[in-house]
Amino acid sequence: MARLAVVQPKPPSLCVLPSSVSDFNGTRLSFPIQDKRKVWQTKGALNITASSAKKILIMGGTRFIGIFLSRLLVKEGHQVTLFTRGKAPITQQLPGESEKDYADFSSKVLHLKGDRKDFEFVKSSLSAEGFDVVYDINGREADEVEPILDALPNLEQFIYCSSAGVYLKSDLLPHFETDAVDPKSRHKGKLETESLLESKGVNWTSIRPVYIYGPLNYNPVEEWFFHRLKAGRPIPIPNSGIQISQLGHVKDLARAFVQVLGNEKASKQLFNISGEKYVTFDGLAKACAKAAGFPEPEIVHYNPKEFDFGKKKAFPFRDQHFFASIEKAKSVLGWKPEFDLVGGLADSYNLDFGRGTYRKAADFSTDDMILGKSLVLQS
Repeated sequence: MARLAVVQPKPPSLCVLPSSVSDFNGTRLSFPIQDKRKVWQTKGALNITASSAKKILIMGGTRFIGIFLSRLLVKEGHQVTLFTRGKAPITQQLPGESEKDYADFSSKVLHLKGDRKDFEFVKSSLSAEGFDVVYDINGREADEVEPILDALPNLEQFIYCSSAGVYLKSDLLPHFETDAVDPKSRHKGKLETESLLESKGVNWTSIRPVYIYGPLNYNPVEEWFFHRLKAGRPIPIPNSGIQISQLGHVKDLARAFVQVLGNEKASKQLFNISGEKYVTFDGLAKACAKAAGFPEPEIVHYNPKEFDFGKKKAFPFRDQHFFASIEKAKSVLGWKPEFDLVGGLADSYNLDFGRGTYRKAADFSTDDMILGKSLVLQS
């Protein structure tokens, strides 16, 4: 696998290093090669030809979203460099991916090793390399983005992974891109980053996913349900279970990220990206069971206010209605999800949890507290 091996404070150099193979998880990667598009100009931005090969930097790229995004970009002929601390393997073979495809991908993707919080190193290494486009997948704070912009004054496009969690809680749903945002949310750093990008006058696009699921998911979204289904345990769900939420498959998200590249309609725009339909918490438990081939689960509802779970999280979703409209992405970008919920959960299960791989071991301690009280009340 080719990597950009960067050792501070020396300038970046190109060398070939071996890659490691993992049994991690699956792919149904398909994205058509873009038709040639005209050169376009955005206000305050440089010209972009969407059909030409780009020198692309992905901040992150070895954990979840970037694994699928980087493959799509390499397949389209772009030169892709991953900026990471080098703590995880730069590539890992995905089940369903042929040896030839994996070898081709890992021979082309490059690696720039460094800490994004070392701002001086970021400036020097990025300015030495020069990139046309930056995908920032793991940025959380605005001060982590400013050095990137300073280092790349001729940057054509900055594509940011934000979050639908920036929206102000509302009784009027779904959330639209024009809705009020919450400056006190735990995602306020992403809001501040979007404001920074706007103030700098760069050509930017920001993607706001809702809950993301799929193979390699490091957040215990579907995995939380799969652990309980496999163990044959009841599934504890807070309150009524009719709270409505929304999940989007990581491969659909990756396609959306590619679709905004060089797209004049995406210039300085926000896009919600998620699944086509909304689902209740109870419905999600049943969908996970159906996707993984388990019997319909027993669901136990509880009042979270009656328990002290300490620092442990008893349920992986926020206990409220939370979903967003994806109509803008569909109408403006021509993007639409390929996965329905049950099909996407089956893809995740078959290519990950069903193979015995997961990120977090099962912890049923909060379940036992809930179920123990439930049994007392029933007796």
